[in-house]
Amino acid sequence: MMTPLDEAHAAMMAAPQDDAARLRFYERVADVELYLLLEEEAVGDQVSPVLYAQDYVMVFDRAERLAEHVGAEAPFVALSGRSIAGMLEGQPLGLAVNIGVAPSEILLPADAMDWLRQTLAHEAGEVEAKIDRVLPPGGLPEVVIAAIDAKLATATGMAAGAFLVEVVYDSGGRGHLLAFVGAQERAREALVRAASEALTFSGVEAGAMDVGFFAPDDPVVAKLARVGLRFDLPQGEGLQHTPRMAPGSDPSKPPILK
Repeated sequence: MMTPLDEAHAAMMAAPQDDAARLRFYERVADVELYLLLEEEAVGDQVSPVLYAQDYVMVFDRAERLAEHVGAEAPFVALSGRSIAGMLEGQPLGLAVNIGVAPSEILLPADAMDWLRQTLAHEAGEVEAKIDRVLPPGGLPEVVIAAIDAKLATATGMAAGAFLVEVVYDSGGRGHLLAFVGAQERAREALVRAASEALTFSGVEAGAMDVGFFAPDDPVVAKLARVGLRFDLPQGEGLQHTPRMAPGSDPSKPPILK
């Protein structure tokens, strides 16, 4: 069965001149959970990756694929692609992805990981503004809307929902706003990052998009629901229960190579 990484890789290979397809592939690399093959079991936050051709750490997007490649039990740690990119900062190493076991096998050299790391490190600015009018969204390409939908589909339990609208601020400024309703406080940074990356990896010159957070009983929410494009975030345990963190599960504290 094709995985999301397989599908993004196939789309990229089918259109080698399509920058948008290439961006979407790198977005999937950052977002998916990857199984990093280790020489030995992780000790605390110390990991010893198996190297491929001396220049790449080996990752697989399914545990079954790692097992198929090795042919026996082997130590590994499961991390998001963005965590592995952070782990490799300062190291002349790339990613060897799904080598020998999937159609998405590919070597991503160290400079590609540098680019991905820099792209993911882009931080949004924070300003205060008062909304004067709320309008239906208009002018954003469909690819951007699809990118937002794909990002928020992985934001389980982080907010009750979101609305995309166009707003006019009391300062006279105008733009698009992705408004989250009932977001958990400690999920806000991740939601801002998701919105920012949806624009970055959409592959179009979409301009800026503001992000706002509203309590369910805020009077503005009724206006958002009336004219906005709604995004339903999956609900579940989300951030309610946080298990003991595995090495690298905190993106700000990636594992350390031994």
